Amino acid sequence: MLLATGVVLLMSLLSMAIFGVKVAGLTLPHDAASDDVIVTTEEVLDIVAPLTQARTQMWIDGGLEGMDAAELALETVHDDLLHHGEIRGVEIKLTDMVLTQIDSNTVGIEAELGVSDGEAMLSYDVEFTVAV
Repeated sequence: MLLATGVVLLMSLLSMAIFGVKVAGLTLPHDAASDDVIVTTEEVLDIVAPLTQARTQMWIDGGLEGMDAAELALETVHDDLLHHGEIRGVEIKLTDMVLTQIDSNTVGIEAELGVSDGEAMLSYDVEFTVAV
């Protein structure tokens, strides 16, 4: 009888210890004050237009026509953003990309930027022009 009581007591202490460890470790993998999605969105918005412009000019200098160069530039920027997001642990995507020839020297680009880290997601409409 005493042995059975000891086993029950030991099991209850063990279960309380496991519960305590689980509760204590709840915030370890994710910092609730983390603002990765907001910071990443700001960084992408700051760089996407100038980077697309630079790559468009690079492709034009390589011999492509303006609209083709802008399309290829936007595709490579999108691929780099995907890869950069994987490294940072944040998913970055440009979706619904539409390129419009405004005039002979300008291409308008519209897209939806989506940034997510598994806990939060932010969508932002991106609109800029590129000189061709």
